[in-house]
Parts: sequence; structure tokens; C-alpha cells
Amino acid sequence: MKNIRNFCIIAHIDHGKSTLADRLLQTTGTISDRDMQSQALDSMDLERERGITIKSHAIQMNYKYKGEDYILNLIDTPGHVDFSYEVSRSIAACEGALLIVDASQGIQAQTISNLYLALEHDLEIIPILNKMDLPGANPEEVSDQIIELIGCKMEDIIPASGKTGLGVMEILSAVIERIQAPSGKEDAPLQAMIFDSVFNPFRGIIAYYRVKDGILRKGDKIKFFNTGRTYTADEVGILKMDLVPKNEVRTGDVGYIISGIKQANEVKVGDTITLLANPCDTPIKGFEDVKPMVFAGIYPVETDEYEELRYSMEKLQLNDSSLVFEPESSAALGFGFRCGFLGMLHMEIIQERLEREFNMTVITTVPNVSYYTYLRREPEKAIIVNNPSELPDPSGMERIEEPYIKAQIITKSEYIGSVINLCIEKRGEMKNQVYLTQDRVEITFEMPLAEIVFDFYDRLKSVSRGYASFDYHPIGYRPSDLVRMDLMLNGEQLDALSALVHRSNAYDLGKKICLKLKELIPRQQFEIPIQAAIGAKIIARETIKALRKDVTAKCYGGDISRKRKLLEKQKEGKKRMRQVGRVEVPQEAFMAVLKLND
Repeated sequence: MKNIRNFCIIAHIDHGKSTLADRLLQTTGTISDRDMQSQALDSMDLERERGITIKSHAIQMNYKYKGEDYILNLIDTPGHVDFSYEVSRSIAACEGALLIVDASQGIQAQTISNLYLALEHDLEIIPILNKMDLPGANPEEVSDQIIELIGCKMEDIIPASGKTGLGVMEILSAVIERIQAPSGKEDAPLQAMIFDSVFNPFRGIIAYYRVKDGILRKGDKIKFFNTGRTYTADEVGILKMDLVPKNEVRTGDVGYIISGIKQANEVKVGDTITLLANPCDTPIKGFEDVKPMVFAGIYPVETDEYEELRYSMEKLQLNDSSLVFEPESSAALGFGFRCGFLGMLHMEIIQERLEREFNMTVITTVPNVSYYTYLRREPEKAIIVNNPSELPDPSGMERIEEPYIKAQIITKSEYIGSVINLCIEKRGEMKNQVYLTQDRVEITFEMPLAEIVFDFYDRLKSVSRGYASFDYHPIGYRPSDLVRMDLMLNGEQLDALSALVHRSNAYDLGKKICLKLKELIPRQQFEIPIQAAIGAKIIARETIKALRKDVTAKCYGGDISRKRKLLEKQKEGKKRMRQVGRVEVPQEAFMAVLKLND
């Protein structure tokens, strides 16, 4: 056990952690040069295409150092703020972390928040300065930022390059010398924490775990502590590029277990595995349950594909435990699901995975957050509203509270003005401004989460020319002057486009949405009014003019009454059509509402 090291890699998005992980795998001979491909641990096509890590991946490496054989368990983690849940799970299974900072970009917001997660778990931090081969690298300045952030010495920072392989040997020796071996007792009752699970169509659910105490052997009768279910360990083993079966997984090691589980809800990430015959007394303190931030409806395009969509979502949930969903129905879109996501990128990824992996074309409604409403007759009791259509009657409401976040934005000093303007426009309150270096500023804002859900991240990148990095965490609920804005098409309410908005923004937003829908909804043979309303009050209106067939074309000459007769007949037909006509809203219209400022 003294020769085992468990560590993870934490960094901001695009600081080169997957490339550096590739070099570590090559240097330790875990993957042969013939099988090598870039981003070796990113198994999804989507991860390769976008160059981001979505799922954390665990892998075991063997390395000989000073004549001794060591086992190194590496967990590669995502860098995007939406996937910090994956990072928290990986950190809970490790004793140390490699903190990777891009030598040309310096410390970013996500680096800081992931570092705090690691420090909370008392992990040994090894700082690494990556991308040293770039002409734009600025090692002295970035090293000073790292020293200021974690209080290490200059010689503790390892200069490296994932592309050229510089510093890889130093990283491996630092992992062995600085990170402590796992502590635990082999003779104690089995205690193993599940930190991830994946679904295999042939073998069922494969759970990944880290053994804290005891030994897990093949054929053992095991019990999941929180769910109370019992299984037989059909196969246990360690994680290389493929699963490698073993007879036992000992204390301190990271491994997998296959026990024929078919249902997603039977495996809870953070649960403790123990033996049925000799159980442990207490579970391992895992990590908190995932809290979805953004809610949206996902509906099948064809209503008869509802069951197929449910099946696909359940399958997806096995590989992504942070997705939560429940059935709901909408007058405009039929039956679908109300889903909770960690953020906008997470929502986009889920939608894309549904289309790619399960061939499901889906309609996504306008995303929103969850609110607390308090009624006058029970002012103490909060009602959670995830969907604007669930909002109680305003006349009986005491107040509405919306979730607020604390946002940290790190940017170059020349963009401070435009970043602050953007935040104030989004109802943000500036709390702090700190100069990290002469030209890098950290600005702290408190703002409503609902304002970030739409287009905040894209606009932040455009006003700062891509130089601003952004990280946030929730700070609770606060009362707000919110109203429900409904959209009506031809007098019928479109519940999929209803939104809870701040009263001051409602008129402006209503006008913009009506104009956008006017462009996107195809013209019909009858006039279609598009209206935005708060309660019974119409606040904006646009009209899609009717397509007019020239019915008088066949009249040449003759009395005017003949033409009038035909026009009157057409007018009657249009009136009848408008009463019975239904307007189909194209999928682009739902998506375009999200991108109003483009």
C-alpha cells in the first residue's frame, strides 16, 4: 500500500490537462505508441470535437522509481464550470492534485475554485506551469501568481509542456515523493467509496470505487450502504485503458466492480460498498448531492416517441449522474420531461448526446431557474416553482424569491469597464475588485442566476475579446419583483415560451421576442397576431401578415360588384381559417429566444 499514489488533475478549461495526461500515459508505458491518439482519456466523440473533457476518467499507471515499483492512479477531470460536480467526486477519491496553469494565460477563475475544492479535502497540491514551449509563455509572471495563490516556493513549481513532453519525469517523481500513500487498514471491515459509474450495454452498470479499508474479492457478497441493496461481486479489477480483471482489490487502490446491476437508481455516486457478512459501522462521508441550476423542458418532436425518449434519458443518466428529470406535459408540445442541468453547456451537451447516441431529435424549451414563492395565507411555507406555468395566482402571492450567485470574473484591466457594464445590465451588484497583477483584475459580483442562464457567458467572452474567465457559486435566495410573461400566438398561449422576468425588463424582452418570432414563424393564409402579456395586460404585439391569393385575377372588366363578391368570400374564408387554424412553431424559434442579443 505504501507504493500506491492516488491523484487527480485540476485546471481551467483549455489549459492542457488532457494533453499532459497523454504524456504521463506514454511515459509510464500504460498506452503503446501505436494505440496513442490525442486526448486518450476522452472517450466521447463530442469531447474530442470540442476539445473539452465532460466526464472524469480514472486510469492506473505502473512506474519504476529508484528501483521500486509504484502504482499511480490518475483521475482526469473536466475544467468547465458546469462540470465542477465531476471534479468534486474525483477529489474525494484522491490524496493529491496536480494544479495545471497555462504559462501564457495565467490563473483563471475555474483554477481558483477547483483549488479551493482540493484544499477543503486536504489534498497535497503540486503546481505545474504548462505550455512552456509557446512563444507567448510568461513563466515569471504566472509563477508569481501561483506563489501568491497557494503560498508555495518557486522551486516547487514544475515547468512542463504537454506537447513536447518537457517536465513529465519531474511530475512523476513529484507525485511519488510529495503525495502521501493512502492510509487504511486491510484487516478492517470493507469500506469503498463509489466515485463514478458507467453503463455497458452487455454487462450492466460498472461502478468505479476507491477502497478505503479492507479488501474486495471476486465472488464476495456485498452491500451498498445507502440504498441497502445486496449483490455478488461477479468481477472486480483495476482500470487500465481497458478493464483488467483481478481476484482482489486491496486497501488504497482504485478499481471497478461488475455485479449485474441494470437500474440506474440502484447505484448512488458517493455511496459506500461494504461486505454483507462483516459490514462497516458508518459510511464514508462522500460529497453532497448534485444541485441542478438550470431547468428546461425536453420534448420529443414526434409525440409517439415519448417512451423512447424516457429510455434514452435513463441510459444517459447512467453515464451522467448530474442529470435529473421528471415527466411533465405542455399544451403546445405534448408529453416530455422537465430536466435539471448544471448549466447551459451541460444542457447543450445533453441535447447533442441525445441526438448522436440515441438518434432522438428533441425540442428544448426556454431554460429557467427554480424560484420560491410565498402565499399570503401561509407566509412561512415556500412553494418551489421550477416552471413558470406552475406560478400561483399573483393576487394571492406574498413574494417571490429567486436564486442569487456570487460571480468571480478575472479579466485584463483594459476590459473592466465593459465587463462591469454587462454585469450591471444583468442586475448585478459589484462587491469587490482586486488587482492580481498590474493588468489582471478579479471582480466579484452578486447577481441573479436567471440573468446568467441566457447569454451571459457568450457576451462576457465578446466584450472581453475572450480574455475574461468566469466562475460562480450559489449564495441563496432573495426577494425580487418578478412577473410571469406569457406569449400568445393567434390568441393561444404558448406555455413553452412563458418566462419569469424582472418587471423592469419585461417590456423590452417582450418586444424583442415578438420581433424574433415574427421573423421565424412562416406566414399563413391568415393574419397571426403575436402578443406578449403580463396577466391580462398586453405589453407588446407584432402581426404576421396573411399570404393573400389574388382571387380577382380571373375578372377582366365587368362590374365592380363581381370583384367585391369574390373579395368578400375570401374575407369570410380567412376569418373562419383564423378561428380553426393552428400555427406550428419551428424548433429554431425556441432556440432563437435564447440568442436575442446576437
